[in-house]
Amino acid sequence: MEFTEEQINRYSRHILLPEVGGKGQKKIAKSRILLVGAGGLGSPAALYLAAAGVGTIGLIDSDVVDLTNLQRQVLHHTPDVGRPKVLSGKEKIQALNPDVLVSMYEERLTAGNALKIFGDYDVVIDGVDNFPAKFLINDACFFAGKPLVHGGILRFEGRVTTIIPKKSACYRCLFKAPPPPGLVASCQEAGVIGVLAGIIGTIQATEALKLVLGIGRPLTDRLLDFDARKTQFREIKVRRNPNCALCGEHPTITELFDDGDPYAGCAMRPSA
Repeated sequence: MEFTEEQINRYSRHILLPEVGGKGQKKIAKSRILLVGAGGLGSPAALYLAAAGVGTIGLIDSDVVDLTNLQRQVLHHTPDVGRPKVLSGKEKIQALNPDVLVSMYEERLTAGNALKIFGDYDVVIDGVDNFPAKFLINDACFFAGKPLVHGGILRFEGRVTTIIPKKSACYRCLFKAPPPPGLVASCQEAGVIGVLAGIIGTIQATEALKLVLGIGRPLTDRLLDFDARKTQFREIKVRRNPNCALCGEHPTITELFDDGDPYAGCAMRPSA
């Protein structure tokens, strides 16, 4: 593919980087990145990936925009209240960068559709707000062989890690199964500082671009913890669990399944 003069100008600050250059920008333009969730984490990730010139961005979300979303979900504006998030998101992405193709999936992610959807993408970004969905995304990425960038936020804390199937620790290596409903407070119950979604979602977008370009050191086998109150990052080393039910030496999870009822949390565990 060849860039137009307008595109060369648009992406000039990328092209100037030795680690990216024209070849790297073409990789970005050919890449396909899926955002599971067009909310707090998906919003900043979508905007920065679109600005970067990602060729195809997939949005999967079955929700409509609610007034309470606008405190942190910057992909959506006040007139979008009541509209499908995928439609609102597509409009904002293409208004920012018409080069980007947006594929919409206005549906809930399930064991029945996950592998089919994931198979079309190079990288998956986890932007969902419930534990069962996070485990489903992890498992689907493992079976589909797709890199996953996980993120979670609650109150003033956020976390990010990158998972490469069969090479790094997976989400089940860290947490065996979803917690029982009610054990961990949700954003609706405990709140979340809106700007935190921007910080974590932007880090997720950074990880996705690094994977596409094949540069730098991804957050594999590392959990990056951010405390907004202290403006402090902490890196927690993790490792593959040989007894992991999914990626361990003797796996007991051999096919995709829906892990319980959706739990309306913000997918954050208490600090380790």
